[in-house]
Amino acid sequence: MTKAETRFHSTNAKTPLRLALIGMSGAGKTFWARRIAETGVAAISCDDFIEEKLAPRLKAGGFTGINGVAAWMGWPDSAKYAEREAQYLAEETATLDEILSGLERDREKALVLDTTGSVIYTGNHLMYRLRKLMKVVYLAASDAEQELLIERYLSDPKPVLWRGAFQAKAGEQPRETVARCYPNLIKARRQSYAAVAHATLQVAALRELPHTAEAFLELVAQAESGSR
Repeated sequence: MTKAETRFHSTNAKTPLRLALIGMSGAGKTFWARRIAETGVAAISCDDFIEEKLAPRLKAGGFTGINGVAAWMGWPDSAKYAEREAQYLAEETATLDEILSGLERDREKALVLDTTGSVIYTGNHLMYRLRKLMKVVYLAASDAEQELLIERYLSDPKPVLWRGAFQAKAGEQPRETVARCYPNLIKARRQSYAAVAHATLQVAALRELPHTAEAFLELVAQAESGSR
């Protein structure tokens, strides 16, 4: 048993450590999933699985990596975006179903799951299974941190499912459209993230936290206790 699992077991009656990290792209899900994985807990990045499923389509267009997935999807107002957004979501849904089915088969398996920002669009049934099988932790960015998330999106593009939230105005530059519409996307998702989560951690608080799995899990335990 890893140190992270031992810390989790101290307050969770010998259940396997199963954490699903949710939140907007850039909130720190991958960072904290990697910190926990460094202690020996199995970790899965949904991005990696989705990219693998999309690989033949990416290769045909000369795209590679998660940034290549974003490039393949295109800008939200491009002609092919809606079709490729739907393809991406279909593969994300299949990925999450496969991961959860694996946890249902192996009740003793510990796992930290680094989800995508669009996991909440995979359907109510999958969200119910996710909550049932894993402790869902929402990494919440404040209004003041929106600009940072926007800059991260523009400087290091990741796949984003806009779900109609990207609405360009005449004469507006793409960066201007993102700056105007991205806060609306965050706002639209917040309620869904919070509804799924067992515990919510503020991104600002995480920045002040020691970068260790133990410190993160302690904060998770405190947040979960406070929400009861």
